[in-house]
Amino acid sequence: MLLSARLAWRAAASRCSPVRLRFATSGPRRLFFTKSQAWLEQKNKEERVEPAALQKKTNPPTRPAVLHEDIYTIPNILTFTRLIAAPAIGYLVLHDQHAWAVGLFAYAGVTDLLDGWIARRWNSKTVVGTVIDPMADKTLMTILTVCLAIKGALPIWVATVILGRDVGLAISAIYYRWISLPPPKTFARYWDFSLPSAEVRPTTISKYNTFLQLALVGATTAAPLVGTDLTPALTIMQYVVAGTTIWSGASYIYTKDAVKILNKPKP
Repeated sequence: MLLSARLAWRAAASRCSPVRLRFATSGPRRLFFTKSQAWLEQKNKEERVEPAALQKKTNPPTRPAVLHEDIYTIPNILTFTRLIAAPAIGYLVLHDQHAWAVGLFAYAGVTDLLDGWIARRWNSKTVVGTVIDPMADKTLMTILTVCLAIKGALPIWVATVILGRDVGLAISAIYYRWISLPPPKTFARYWDFSLPSAEVRPTTISKYNTFLQLALVGATTAAPLVGTDLTPALTIMQYVVAGTTIWSGASYIYTKDAVKILNKPKP
């Protein structure tokens, strides 16, 4: 009977959780249980904090945002059409189609004035526009200079002065574009004009020189359509243009703000 009573008491004690809990958490065992619970809570807290800390340490440094701009503006489109018209004018000159050549040349002159006025009037200036606008003028000037020199309408020495200055400026533009392009420097990004990196600011003498150069090649192109001999007047213009061409090329060397580097890192 005594053995049966003891077995029944043990079975009842094992099924009674409050009794087991009080027994396990009394005396020294209570202190051990409290320390264990505090250690587990601290461990869980560290596990919750550790991933964020690791993420902060392992994240790679972010690069500064690269500036993009809208290049599809009306002034830029007009400039682009002028750029396309340049080889067509040269083709017409080589084939003695002077009337059509003068007509396209007049279109190029009108769009040159119009795109600048629109950009100022509606505040649609872009960094790309500061590059392709003089590029269109120089493309037209280069093609007409070569074609007129081939036809014998323009002296070789004048063509050499004009083309030599433009080649020097073209090499400088390629150099400044490369050094000012934000990394990574790839071929695709180099020709992506929505990533402006350098702004060209024509000097005052350069603006006058461009006007005089275009006036010279325009008058030379239209000379066969005029009944009178324009040789004396064209000769004077050739000497004037040669002088302003050399002067304007030198102005880009001693003018500090002729080229402005964008996204320049701060010291």
